[in-house]
Amino acid sequence: MAQTYLHTMFGPRARALQEADGSRASYARMEAQAGPLDVLTDREAQFIAARDSFYMASVTENGWPYVQHRGGPTGFLRRIEGNRIGFADYRGNRQYLSTANLAADDRVSLFLMDYPNQRRLKLIGHARSSEDPAIMAALMHSGYAAEPERAFVIDVLGFDWNCPQHITPRFTEAQISRSTQPLIDELARLRSRVAELEGMQQ
Repeated sequence: MAQTYLHTMFGPRARALQEADGSRASYARMEAQAGPLDVLTDREAQFIAARDSFYMASVTENGWPYVQHRGGPTGFLRRIEGNRIGFADYRGNRQYLSTANLAADDRVSLFLMDYPNQRRLKLIGHARSSEDPAIMAALMHSGYAAEPERAFVIDVLGFDWNCPQHITPRFTEAQISRSTQPLIDELARLRSRVAELEGMQQ
């Protein structure tokens, strides 16, 4: 895990800086174990399936990095099989930047965040877009009110779990509601009890 990711992402300058800082030896041992790809396990698949958003970076035809937020219902990004993942691309602002970028350079990087638990997963791979109705239907989340224009299918080359330092916990509305519901229920019971006592005193 992470060996192929690191071997792919480290360049000569990064390796030189690691050497100067004293971290190169440990990273070199990891790189020596790199294979054709980092194989996704159930741990990664479950983490991916639990996300309701992620960030995807691609490269423009002029060489600029382009990062786009992708969001949807929990599980809209999913493992298809093996190291292949995908998601339905919903109709949006019609700029088509990611789609155009992938037509020229299929390399992408994904950043997946779990803010409440301070976890993050980075993925790199080769992506393609598809307008095949069968593929779009297979990746479309049932009951979600959005119109898919295409699907993105990504063959993951490598991944890396980052350390949790400096991840500020953030919570969705649904997560806050689940956490506070017992307090709301208890408050309702107390108010009901107070009303009963007041009624008895009248």
